Amino acid sequence: MIEVTVFKPRIASVLWLISVLGMIGCAQSGLPPAAVKSPEPPPRDLLAEMALLAAGTDGIEVQPLPDPELEDLLSDAEQAIVIRDLSTADQLLEQALVLRPDHPEVLQRRAEVALAKHALDQAETLAIASWERGPKLGPLCRRNWAAIRLAREVRGSVQAADVARQQGEQCTVAAPVRM
Repeated sequence: MIEVTVFKPRIASVLWLISVLGMIGCAQSGLPPAAVKSPEPPPRDLLAEMALLAAGTDGIEVQPLPDPELEDLLSDAEQAIVIRDLSTADQLLEQALVLRPDHPEVLQRRAEVALAKHALDQAETLAIASWERGPKLGPLCRRNWAAIRLAREVRGSVQAADVARQQGEQCTVAAPVRM
């Protein structure tokens, strides 16, 4: 014998209500979608930008006479900069400045550390001091003006940054013609 189940009106109404509510839940609401906030851009890596701006080839490169003690401090400071240990790099460069107070390479490296710390005024001041004492040609000159340009750019001084860009372009000298 087969049993036939007959739904009572009350059960049928409950099932109908559940199916209607299920369909309503699947339908799109008339509310606008929530505004999606765009993610913050990552902070600028000013050291990497400066390295790109300062890149170039020169026919002439001016290098001061080597000083082993100074070279060791600069090498250690460079390693600290690479791993972004900026306080250690700054301390090592400060020691180097005690040894050679007006050395343009040391002043420029301190400018680069200041730039990485977003101490923009200090970075620009040190880069200018390095340029004033340096060769005014070649890689160091380009690094000077790249640091000055970035400091001005980040501060929003577009025209001053453009002047620094133009100055940096004058640092590259073509190789002399050799016969």
